[in-house]
Amino acid sequence: MAAPAPHGVPSSSPEARSIPPGLAEPLRNDLEAVADEVVQAILEHVPEYAGPSTRKLRAVAVEALTLFVDLIADPQSQGDAVSARYHDLGRAMAKGDRSLEALQSALRVGGMQAWRRLSSTAEGLGLGSAVVSALGELALHTAHEVAEAAARGYAEERLRSSDQLERQRRRLIGLLLGDGPVSPEAVHDLAHAARWPVPRQVAVVALASSPDIREETWPLTTSDILVDMESRPPRMLVPDPHNQSHFAGRAFALAIRDRPAAIGPTVPLAQAARSLLWATRALGLMGRGILPRQEVVRCVDHLSTLLLHSDEPLLGELRSHVLAPLDTVSEGQRSRHAETLLAWLLSGSNVPDVAARLHLHPQSVRYRLRRLRQLFGDALDDPNTRLDLILALRAESLRQPDSSGR
Repeated sequence: MAAPAPHGVPSSSPEARSIPPGLAEPLRNDLEAVADEVVQAILEHVPEYAGPSTRKLRAVAVEALTLFVDLIADPQSQGDAVSARYHDLGRAMAKGDRSLEALQSALRVGGMQAWRRLSSTAEGLGLGSAVVSALGELALHTAHEVAEAAARGYAEERLRSSDQLERQRRRLIGLLLGDGPVSPEAVHDLAHAARWPVPRQVAVVALASSPDIREETWPLTTSDILVDMESRPPRMLVPDPHNQSHFAGRAFALAIRDRPAAIGPTVPLAQAARSLLWATRALGLMGRGILPRQEVVRCVDHLSTLLLHSDEPLLGELRSHVLAPLDTVSEGQRSRHAETLLAWLLSGSNVPDVAARLHLHPQSVRYRLRRLRQLFGDALDDPNTRLDLILALRAESLRQPDSSGR
């Protein structure tokens, strides 16, 4: 079904050749009445076709019956035109998001009803059982060819629509996450073509590239999440991020596949590129061990760390300037003194709290603080310097996440 093939009913059918051509005329006389019965049977068993499409359904039934009768009148007749009509019907069903199962059910129900009526007409004319049997075989053969043509058309349109939808969604995510200004009109027009409901807020997920995963195999149309696995890093645009079902859905799980990912902050749709910027930075910090190397990191849980590392050269200047007194001690002492000073500043200069936090005896903490007083002097009492020290020491601790010497 997925591989389109030339459509058409064979020009010659063994079943048709064994049926008297004269049978075509009485069958043709009943064709309109049979079509009405076929439509009624379909509407009873496949209610999806009730409504405005009923008239079109009857026209399709007449065409199928005409194909059948023409094959009886002339076994060499070509059925290409009607077969092409069913091929187009299958495409129309796909375009309208109608079910292929419903179409196949309608063809099956309609074919059975037509066969009952036509076989009854043949029996009423006194034809032998061999002719009636051949008539049944031809009916099955014709129904099969018609169903195959419709299925091919349906599959072709689904494949074409899927490719087109992926192209539109790739253009949409490129527009939303590009460097240029985002026009609301352009977004709405492209979103309509991509069948993507425009949300008020979004978050962008940056994914670690994986050589073990073929990025291009991931479909873009599995959900409302826009996905671009060909960018570096791969990225996903998640609508309405407060709806946690997006992060628990199949599309999200397939893209993550146990690899590191960073979820950017929630922003208005027009600022999606800003969410991507912070998600990408967070992903880089995860790779350096500054942020946890767990499966998924949310930027909102690490805003201070992201702020500290938003300007690495400036952060380096701050650390070099504010922590210069620690350059006079050994590396081991530097780590212990930096840890103690940060705990002391964060605890409001409370020695017992520092001792509890660092699992040290209070006397050890006091000893270290006396040494820190010698190194930093009265700067430890200046509010502005204390803030700079907290920022620099926090960056120092993140730069050496595994240091534990005490």
